[in-house]
Amino acid sequence: MAGRRDAPELPDFGVLKQLARDQLIYLLEQLPGKKDLFIESDLMNPLDRIANVTILKKHDVDKLYKLENKLIQGVNDQLCFLIRPRISSVKQIAEIVNADKGEGRRHKYKIIFTPQKFYMCETVLEEEGIFGDVTFDEWDFYLLPLDNDLISMELPEFFRDYFLEGDHRWLCTVAKALQLLHSLFGPFSKTYGIGRCAKMTRWLWKEIAEDAESEMKQEADIGRVFFIDRDVDYVTPMCSQVVYEGLVDDVFRIKCGSVDFGSEVTSSDKSVKVLLNSQDKVFKEIRNEHFTNVFGFLSQKARKLQKEYDKRQGMNIQQMKDFVSQELKSLKQEHRLLSLHIGACESIMKKKTKQDFQELLKSEHALLEGFEIRESISCIEEHINRQISPYESLRLMCLLSLTESGLISKDYRSLKTQYLQSYGYEHMLTFANLKQIGMLTEQQPGEVLTVVESTMGKLVTDKAVGKLTDAFSSLARKSHFRAFSKRLNLIPRSEEEYDLKFPRDMAYVFSGAYVPLSCKIIEQVLERDGWTGMEEVSRLLNCSEFVSIEWATLSTPPHCSHLGTTCIVGDASVIQEGSDCAGFSLTVRPSPWCLFVRSGDETFHQMIRTVCSGNHPTKKQILISP
Repeated sequence: MAGRRDAPELPDFGVLKQLARDQLIYLLEQLPGKKDLFIESDLMNPLDRIANVTILKKHDVDKLYKLENKLIQGVNDQLCFLIRPRISSVKQIAEIVNADKGEGRRHKYKIIFTPQKFYMCETVLEEEGIFGDVTFDEWDFYLLPLDNDLISMELPEFFRDYFLEGDHRWLCTVAKALQLLHSLFGPFSKTYGIGRCAKMTRWLWKEIAEDAESEMKQEADIGRVFFIDRDVDYVTPMCSQVVYEGLVDDVFRIKCGSVDFGSEVTSSDKSVKVLLNSQDKVFKEIRNEHFTNVFGFLSQKARKLQKEYDKRQGMNIQQMKDFVSQELKSLKQEHRLLSLHIGACESIMKKKTKQDFQELLKSEHALLEGFEIRESISCIEEHINRQISPYESLRLMCLLSLTESGLISKDYRSLKTQYLQSYGYEHMLTFANLKQIGMLTEQQPGEVLTVVESTMGKLVTDKAVGKLTDAFSSLARKSHFRAFSKRLNLIPRSEEEYDLKFPRDMAYVFSGAYVPLSCKIIEQVLERDGWTGMEEVSRLLNCSEFVSIEWATLSTPPHCSHLGTTCIVGDASVIQEGSDCAGFSLTVRPSPWCLFVRSGDETFHQMIRTVCSGNHPTKKQILISP
């Protein structure tokens, strides 16, 4: 895809970093002189991408602290706090301020909320008795470029707040971020969307854009915008990722575009933090490759690097001097990255072999195709009873529920009981939350089905009853997933073995078993330039869709040199560059004419963490944009 001749160049999104950095520096300089900076833990990585320690030191930040659940005393007279608008963080600040007041220490306090301040924060400050002791500002840090075609809002609360708790407070933040893109890289020619959240976000953005009344440039860098709700496609993040980048995220957790490789990868006592983007030449080549092809590429790359090193043989002094000054440094860097990625591959292989990864994929593919459901349920039960992974077990249960429009009561109660007995009864809240957002639900069979089950139970064995129950349940409640899967051809049907080295469609990211729903919807809508012919799919998804020509109100349409560049807002884990495919594929990479904006890092692990009880450790936070 990167080699497509019709792909326009993407705008330079480095300006977003520069704007965020300049505003942060301005806010810090409102406290002249030396100061201590307290930073909320999940802002550490994004801040490092915007303004590292060296930049902060240049602007009189003397000491840096992580804001934690323990009392920390600053050493300077001025204390600055950089936090999300969370009640817990405000209360931690109140403890520090009240402790200083109790001991007679006099400091200046400044709170910087990002991306914005909510009224509830002021209320907490008043309740804690420190409202008059602090000043506060807002850092409009809406968008963080993680790669040349990927921008993240890094809003960890969004999924839980909106989809679980019905809290709309972040919609305005997303709309403001969109307006920032619109003002810098617009005007947009056309917007498409699907989902209630997407529709509200677009409406809020239009209100903000009308109030702004800023003069737009006539040449647009981004032509079209596609909004998509996360709940339009829960199935895709329930499937195991099998491309290299997806597996790295699954095993090591990618945070803010970087990953920490531990001793099992580095073969030393130290861990190494690596940025995963297009600047990493090795990663750029293998990030979208099916894992079965990665080792072959890395072996070929190692031989190529060795040849480059061997060129030193027979060089004269001047040639050696040029080699050292021009090539040696880049070769050493590439060699270091190659070693790390080889180590990561070996670690992934060990972990996935231990987890019976092939059996897991086989069960997933059976669930997607609707075959051998009873065998797949047995596999899930074995997975739970062996306590392989609480997340993997939940993911398989959710995939079963989503593809079958809910579990029949007998299976739901049985799987839930086994899971709670294996992983703890604190997960009762997890099941309640998953049920509320529709990821793991129980079917409500009619009276006729209950009578049939009862009668059959007297005549046949339990195993036969299970199969008959499945059959009658399918008749009683047809799976919507099966319907739109067939309509959109999400399950490729071919007698030939799927070629993972030279894939023919987006299904290669799931070993040819499934085309990601979100990607297929986007592809179809952009090809049709609207929702014509997609009405049935929209009805099955129970989502409202829209398409709007944004320049219709202008007297003359602006010239858009990048009408082929589409900005997609939402669904962070299901878009990726796809070999020679003409659409989109999976896992955080859009095609080169497509910019992707998301609210946070999101995989199934993060989705589950946002709805679970929080009584067990996890490696990463959450996600998601409308």
